[in-house]
Amino acid sequence: MYRIGVDLGGTNIAVGVINDKLEIIGRGNMKTNLPRAAEPIFDDIAQACKMAVEDAGISFDEVSSIGVGAPGTINKDTGMIEFSNNFEFYNVPARDMLLERLPCKNIYLDNDANCAALGEAVAGAGHGVKNFVAITLGTGVGSGIVIDGKLVTGVNFAAGEMGHMVICIDGKRCSCGRRGCWESYSSATALIAQTKDSMKHNPDSIMWDLANNSYENVTGRTAFDAMRKGDKAAQKVVDKYIYYLTIGITNVINIFQPEIVCIGGGVGHEKENLLVPLRKQVERERYSLRSLKQTKIVSAELGNDAGIFGAALLDE
Repeated sequence: MYRIGVDLGGTNIAVGVINDKLEIIGRGNMKTNLPRAAEPIFDDIAQACKMAVEDAGISFDEVSSIGVGAPGTINKDTGMIEFSNNFEFYNVPARDMLLERLPCKNIYLDNDANCAALGEAVAGAGHGVKNFVAITLGTGVGSGIVIDGKLVTGVNFAAGEMGHMVICIDGKRCSCGRRGCWESYSSATALIAQTKDSMKHNPDSIMWDLANNSYENVTGRTAFDAMRKGDKAAQKVVDKYIYYLTIGITNVINIFQPEIVCIGGGVGHEKENLLVPLRKQVERERYSLRSLKQTKIVSAELGNDAGIFGAALLDE
């Protein structure tokens, strides 16, 4: 039998069919196209699942379960997305909606960052480790916590939303309603905004060339790419971004002291360009400064597939 994993992101809906060897043998992808209502989004999730099954060359009769990783607070018992600030979802009956659209009775849901953490735990950077945290730097800042080999979800399934811990009192307004959330400073969305702001004040920056002289072409890579070309304004953007990231990562380590913190998501693709300066700053800031054992900060290994793997494994 096969499993389907769905990673519902702010930009893309990514689906994979997983075999017993933990290999993705079929894929389906759709654009999320936010903002829009839940109904058309779940129509596209179902379509992407059908695409993946067709790509795998199997039928739904051979699919044992479908797992979905979605942003926000997910009630695993009811299959309800109770709250997702980036999607503006409130009490969306996700499981029921998928049961109406797909010929599979076993449908499981969890937070997307939890799924990414589970995927990395089983097949990636956290393999063989009992205590680790996965951080995803994408549309928002997601996080999944594994303690003693088990996901930490809390009494209301909302645990692990570390992107919404405040790192700047009375700071920028976050989509969750608070001010100064880590997500507002360390997500890819935040990095893009910081890049655009720097470009506005630095008309001679290489960042303009890389973006073809348009704000619309700015991505999470623009500042990093310009930095590598020696652009001073871009270097300041990257330094400030890593400073904000350091605050949150240090908090995570101080709270959990995991064996590993892995960094994934869009900005995580920078790998050592991001992690080398991050490690240096965290080493100076963390409470466990003199401990013999220290948390390792590493890149996620599964890339964009971590959420797919983790979602597919939700039935275990």
